[in-house]
Amino acid sequence: MMTAVSVFLVVMTISMGAILSIFDANRKSESSKTVMDNLNFAVEAMSREIRFGKNYHCGTGGNITLPQNCLSGDSFISFLSSDGIQIVYKLTGSSIEKSVDGGNTYIAVTAPEININSLAFFVVGANPPPDTLQPKVLIKISGNAGTKINTMSGFTLQTLASQRLIDN
Repeated sequence: MMTAVSVFLVVMTISMGAILSIFDANRKSESSKTVMDNLNFAVEAMSREIRFGKNYHCGTGGNITLPQNCLSGDSFISFLSSDGIQIVYKLTGSSIEKSVDGGNTYIAVTAPEININSLAFFVVGANPPPDTLQPKVLIKISGNAGTKINTMSGFTLQTLASQRLIDN
């Protein structure tokens, strides 16, 4: 009888440990999914605005309202939206920020749980004709998601957005 109780206690202890481990893994998964959904939404909104925009200016140098290519990549892009608003995206610290007033004020578009290590915009075809290339912006983002060291997940995202307006 004592042996049966001992075996039962050992089995129950192991089972409870497994169940608690599953609950912890579920919490980590839910947290990771929420953070990555936020990042996905931010990148999708950014690329949609870029696709329907024009006059892409990559880099902080010069007049941000004039088109400028950036073949080596930069963490700053400015463009004229389809609504005629000068939009700016840039990396500040470990978050991506957006300005809708030409770079005077910025708001974060990524959640605090997302640490952006690098953001690069590569712009080709931004120069006006006789440039024969349709303007394109390649966006590359890398970083990690999560606030705790043991639950952080690294990521690298890359997307290409081409201008929808015919470049004439």
